[in-house]
Amino acid sequence: MNRLLPRALMAPAVVTLFLWMIVPLVMTIYFSVVRYNLMQPGPKDFLGLANFEYFVTDPDFGPSVMNTLMLLGSVIAITVILGVALALLVNESFPGRGIVRVLLISPFFVMPTANALLWKHMMMNPVYGVLAQVSLFFGMAPMDWLTDHPLFAVILMVSWQWLPFACLIFITSLQSLDRDQMEAAGMDGANALQKFWFLTLPHLGRPIAVVVMIEMIFLMSVFAEIFTTTGGGPGNESTNVAFLIFKQALMNFDVGVASAGALFAVVLANIAAVFLIRMIGKNLD
Repeated sequence: MNRLLPRALMAPAVVTLFLWMIVPLVMTIYFSVVRYNLMQPGPKDFLGLANFEYFVTDPDFGPSVMNTLMLLGSVIAITVILGVALALLVNESFPGRGIVRVLLISPFFVMPTANALLWKHMMMNPVYGVLAQVSLFFGMAPMDWLTDHPLFAVILMVSWQWLPFACLIFITSLQSLDRDQMEAAGMDGANALQKFWFLTLPHLGRPIAVVVMIEMIFLMSVFAEIFTTTGGGPGNESTNVAFLIFKQALMNFDVGVASAGALFAVVLANIAAVFLIRMIGKNLD
């Protein structure tokens, strides 16, 4: 009875959570193997793997996978490197440090669509944007970022929003760094670079692993920034897997192919997760 009562009390929540996850998954699997186009109502004929074949043979499929991997790798690299650098800077005591920390983490609370609109109109507009005015100040021609370098522009937007998250995790971790050990290393003749390489960086191994894995999970589904700014273009230069699924579902109205693409995205996310766990998961022990 002592074990039965807690399990009975937890059962409604567990069952609700299970249904919340399993019902959409089962429906997605079902739609991925039938013909289901919203513009062509009728019997949902069983197609087997035809929807998957259509999705992976789409001319935009290869570029979208490459763009997704490029987006993942670039944003993770930028946020980890700059996050560590900023965390080291604001970890030292200086006047106004509290205000600086608040300003550093504030971009993380901006909604993705608002973030995209801010960068599109305020920063990257080729006529009145901040970057255009900086270019004119230095005597250079303004660049149309969203047309000339669309994927790089999206990477900048997403990195700006996720950098505060990484910085906050690293600042919190640096608070537990052994100061006595750092002072002892300095007394033994270690310079700042040696202290960072042999003491600070190993101490940040666990938080770096956490940041990389959490960002990878969320960055697989980047959509609002692309939809609001580049629309996946020009051509397919900024189309990722999530946006390709959107095009199949809401532009072509093909729910079957979109469901097949969603399952492919799940498989891709799991492959990336396994790879990262093997590479950096040891830091979580």
